[in-house]
Amino acid sequence: MIAGVLVEISSKNVDKIFNYKIPFQLESKVKVGVRVLVPFGRMMLEGFVLEIKNECMGDYELKEIIEVKDEDVILTDELLELGKEISKKTLATLISCYQTMLPKALKAKNGRVINKKYDIFYKLKDASYQEKLSPKCQEVYNLLLEKKELSRNEALEISASAIKTLLKKEIIYEVKKEHYRLQHNDEVIPKQKLTDEQASVVESVNLNNDDIYLLHGVTGSGKTEVYMELIEKVLSLGKTSIVLVPEISLTPQMVSRFSQRFGKNIAAIHSALSDGEKYDEWRRISKGEASIVIGARSAIFAPLTNIGIIIIDEEHSDSYKQSDMNPRYNAKDVAFLRGEYHKCPVILGSATPSLESYARSQKNVFKLLSLPHRINGKDLPLVQIVDMNREMKFSKGHFSKKLLEAITLRLERKEQVILLLNRRGYASFVSCKNCGFTFKCPHCDITLTYHKSSNTLRCHYCGFGEKKYDVCPKCGEKSLSNLGTGTEKIEEELQKNFPDSKILRMDFDTTSRKGMHEKMIRAFKNHNYDILLGTQIVAKGLDFEDVTLVGVINADTGLNIPDFRSSENTFSLLSQVAGRSGRSSKTGEVIIQTYNPTHYAILYAKNHDYLGFYKQEMMIRRELKYPPYYYLASLRISGKNEKEILTEALKIKKSLERNLANTIILGPSSCTIFKLNNIYRYGLILKYKKEDNLLLILEKIVNHYKNKVNVKIDIDINPSQML
Repeated sequence: MIAGVLVEISSKNVDKIFNYKIPFQLESKVKVGVRVLVPFGRMMLEGFVLEIKNECMGDYELKEIIEVKDEDVILTDELLELGKEISKKTLATLISCYQTMLPKALKAKNGRVINKKYDIFYKLKDASYQEKLSPKCQEVYNLLLEKKELSRNEALEISASAIKTLLKKEIIYEVKKEHYRLQHNDEVIPKQKLTDEQASVVESVNLNNDDIYLLHGVTGSGKTEVYMELIEKVLSLGKTSIVLVPEISLTPQMVSRFSQRFGKNIAAIHSALSDGEKYDEWRRISKGEASIVIGARSAIFAPLTNIGIIIIDEEHSDSYKQSDMNPRYNAKDVAFLRGEYHKCPVILGSATPSLESYARSQKNVFKLLSLPHRINGKDLPLVQIVDMNREMKFSKGHFSKKLLEAITLRLERKEQVILLLNRRGYASFVSCKNCGFTFKCPHCDITLTYHKSSNTLRCHYCGFGEKKYDVCPKCGEKSLSNLGTGTEKIEEELQKNFPDSKILRMDFDTTSRKGMHEKMIRAFKNHNYDILLGTQIVAKGLDFEDVTLVGVINADTGLNIPDFRSSENTFSLLSQVAGRSGRSSKTGEVIIQTYNPTHYAILYAKNHDYLGFYKQEMMIRRELKYPPYYYLASLRISGKNEKEILTEALKIKKSLERNLANTIILGPSSCTIFKLNNIYRYGLILKYKKEDNLLLILEKIVNHYKNKVNVKIDIDINPSQML
């Protein structure tokens, strides 16, 4: 018997199946979808078995499989086919697609083994033992007669030596029970009664086909309750469900709500879990111990069978696209493939759907469902715009007089406040007022961000850091000043203005430790803090009944990003964060501080007018030939020699022009961050409506450069961010 094995090396040169002889003693263990250890040149590598056959062509002698790593199949037939489809559409190596699907413990690799956790119990082997025992041994024996089983901790509290004696006499024996690292609440509470709008949406979803639905519901309209009702119907059919959320910070809240409804029938998969926790959750799912999987992007690969529904909450979020490494897949596209495979519906939910999704709903590619009202019957919060050009002379630091007064009023009422600043750190950069010198990363073409708590300057791309100087290293003057605004700086200003208030700062720096998202959300919900200050982390999905004021410190940050989606992202962010206010019986208010008070994204967000924004933005997209009117592909050419990289980028453009007749090609131009980790980067953007041979041409380019160590090609089909 011969096994076709895909080895763990993610290189185009070895992105193919290699044949190995299956030793007689391993024939019963080798199955399609398991990992095996094989000799590869002078190395021993792990790989996945993709096929088994009786013979193969060729007169060369085959090497033998050394070891089978798995008792059970870890890549099902569905996941194997899914990996091939992702590889084809993203131009990534097949092994990288399979590795992406799995927790670290199950990836084909050479590295640390992640073991299962066990609890030890003791049981009676001889329940009719008559000989005299010591008092402690007799105590253990009598307890086991009564309870049938003792945990190791219970037994050791009585006597360790007694346990040792009873084991030696074979009166008791040891039982190992697997202990999962992540514990889920099994307390189930009654479900809420649906509103008429919610009930109508639930009834509109056909669970017996693979339709794609777009659920457009305003913030606070009860989309999560709709999801749970649909999942309950799916469970009654004996099927399973996947629920995706965009941010790690949303996962604890979503898991908590679903646990209250479905108990231990859920599993969580996201990057905040330890490797061991991910391993346990993956095995719980594969063993059928959990029917509902909740998590971020990677949860779309959960090894569920008989899937009955896939739900993608906050579908507009760009975090569903893996942009920083291969395969550059979009979890929404994978969801559509799995929905088609299982003949089940996919639900895309958002208060601010992406333009691409809403445009598809207008053409009936997606079926549109609406929740236009909040479940509490209250109006959406009043939004006021503060023109900071006029307010500068009345403001205190970064706070307008109006926002300070509004915060004061909420604190007096014992209500809570959320403040959004889309930036972390203390200051964006440090510059010398005397000579103009600015601290920049020595490896990247960006300024360093100042963090006051550690008095360090840090690069938020490569991680480089150094202590902040008191003196300018260029002119020697004590003229350094902090420019720009970060969350640390705003926190400091808040504390000065409201010395008696309790402030919780929630950004990447404060939430990087394991479990901090959940702890902070719980602490704010329990009213341990008065003001929650954060970056985008606080804008989505959070539900606090005492929050009656949301303030946006600077609404313009996102508008200055050189990306065609900057207006859409700004509108979405402002609309989402505004929706955190007034979600209970108390009236909500939103104050947006901006230097661009007449920008259409800000004005439409003020009026909670998604359709108005959609129509205006679509006119701009049509004129500029951007999605959803055109598809995009980006090519990034990078390397250490700037001149060589530009030369190769120009060659690639000429090749594309010769072979792609219906494509607009922009560039090459330097990427937004031209130098990153001492690597220079140029980019090309392709715009097209229909180009049948696009993937074939791009694949040829990738293969042409696969052996060139000085030039790296990265291709992103339908990128979420521009170069």
